[in-house]
Amino acid sequence: MTRWYQYFKEFFKVFFIFVVCTFFFYFGLRMMHEEYENFHRYNQPEGNAVKVFELEDSNWLDRVSIFFRLGE
Repeated sequence: MTRWYQYFKEFFKVFFIFVVCTFFFYFGLRMMHEEYENFHRYNQPEGNAVKVFELEDSNWLDRVSIFFRLGE
């Protein structure tokens, strides 16, 4: 009887540690997801950042020519 009790006790300890670690891992991932959910990656650059999103005034034939020559 004591042998089965020891097996049950060891199983319960391992199971409890597994559940606690899984709990912390799951809620840690949820906290990280909430943190990065509010992070806006596509805002306009500020400060000394180079602003490369503005288009030049170029002819569309020039753009097609560059596309075919360089494989852009």
